[in-house]
Amino acid sequence: MAEHLEIAQGGKEEKYEVLYRQVVDLMEDEPDTIANMANVSAMIQDTFHFWWTGFYRVLDGVLVLGPFQGPLACTRIKCGKGVCGTAWKEKKTQLVPDVEQFPGHIACSSASKSEIVVPLMKDGEVTGVLDIDSEFLSTFDETDQKWLEKIAALF
Repeated sequence: MAEHLEIAQGGKEEKYEVLYRQVVDLMEDEPDTIANMANVSAMIQDTFHFWWTGFYRVLDGVLVLGPFQGPLACTRIKCGKGVCGTAWKEKKTQLVPDVEQFPGHIACSSASKSEIVVPLMKDGEVTGVLDIDSEFLSTFDETDQKWLEKIAALF
């Protein structure tokens, strides 16, 4: 809880600046998307200690679980279903302060309280999503959205 308060009270922008530079450096020399997803999810998790951080990839018309950090996760999500499927369908970031208030939320874990999902775009189409869950309400804000969208754009 103390870590959550520290992030909320300041230093978040600076942490994202450092993280973003590290992600750029990492991805510059690695062409493999899965390897990059694995390392980026670990880097985000190591920096912010969220409940769950990971990727889903669009495969055969469904979001399929990719590299992640955290507890067991949903394996497949249909377009338009839950926060991840909605980010895919709408092609825009979903910032959810309370997942219980999100229509059609898929509860992969009852510990998850807030969530942000950022679509990965290529040629105007969603190729996957970056999904991050927190065990606290209202964890994510415009700062998270701005930096996570910048990270997602690297894919």
